Amino acid sequence: MKKSLIALAVLAASGAAMAQSSVTLFGIVDTAFGYVDNANAAGDSVYGLSTSGNATSRLGFRGVEDLGGGLKAGFWLEGEIFGDDGNSKGFNFQRRSTVSLAGGFGEVRLGRDLTPGFSKFISYDLFGQVGIGQFMGWSNWYGTSGDANGIRSSNMISYYTPNFSGFTAGLGYGFDEQTSGKAGRYVGGYVAYENGPLGVVVSYDQRNLAADVDRNALTVAGSYNLNVVKLNAIVQQTKDDVPGASDRKVNAYALGASAPIGAGEVKAQYALYDQKAIDSKAHQISLGYVHNLSKRTALYGTVAYLKNKDASNLGLAARNLSTGGPGAGENQTGVQLGIRHSF
Repeated sequence: MKKSLIALAVLAASGAAMAQSSVTLFGIVDTAFGYVDNANAAGDSVYGLSTSGNATSRLGFRGVEDLGGGLKAGFWLEGEIFGDDGNSKGFNFQRRSTVSLAGGFGEVRLGRDLTPGFSKFISYDLFGQVGIGQFMGWSNWYGTSGDANGIRSSNMISYYTPNFSGFTAGLGYGFDEQTSGKAGRYVGGYVAYENGPLGVVVSYDQRNLAADVDRNALTVAGSYNLNVVKLNAIVQQTKDDVPGASDRKVNAYALGASAPIGAGEVKAQYALYDQKAIDSKAHQISLGYVHNLSKRTALYGTVAYLKNKDASNLGLAARNLSTGGPGAGENQTGVQLGIRHSF
């Protein structure tokens, strides 16, 4: 009898603990037909299936445990899915792999994650930093390795504040984990005000790339929702400090507008990339439409045109299509038609 009572007590305690914990499987599959002309300096075109044209395809697991007293522990593991070839190069959790503690003080995360300086700006790009229409200010401008585009950092500890009447902030530090040198080190953060129709965010990032080359990025963005149309703007300056050489600077700008139409949304965005190091500019015009078939499924289409001037050789960001640069001073046009499903 006593053993039965003890067993029932253990099961009851276990059930209570399980009720306070949760693990969720989630993901997005986004695959599109894509076409890009002038995909290389020879003027060749490329077409086929591309991925992540409207949202990054992903598979992930996240969980949270209520520790009591307002304190929660959590984890987040997320990797990218390539629906066109089934991840022929393998699957990993390089999109995000963090463990965290959260409470009234905010949230502290440990692991690989989006940098705080970038994370807040995804919504200020009308194309969500994906597909051929995206704003390309966060680019690996001069071919350095690693996470030189500043979007993510490994070995990072980050802190995010609670929301104070629309004000939030985030700060992150990525360790280089080397006995000498500091290549791979990251430090950055943001301050934002988002309340009602108005949103404004400012961030600063510094990343040590290699051989004492430091990349600094200052970004300011804003948006205002007029209900019938939403306006957005981004201003960014990225600068590489190279020993014994002049600074390599890029000023990037974006202006856009989006509007709901029935079950969908139409959007248009203009971007300018002023590459000071080569005294050249590139202009990008992107048009897109997303039609929601349900809360989880949508059809979309995007057309983008990139006009390079002088020595500029930028290419549109069409994932899994070998776009490259069209050649100095040459133009490029791209199209993506796809379907996105989330679960």
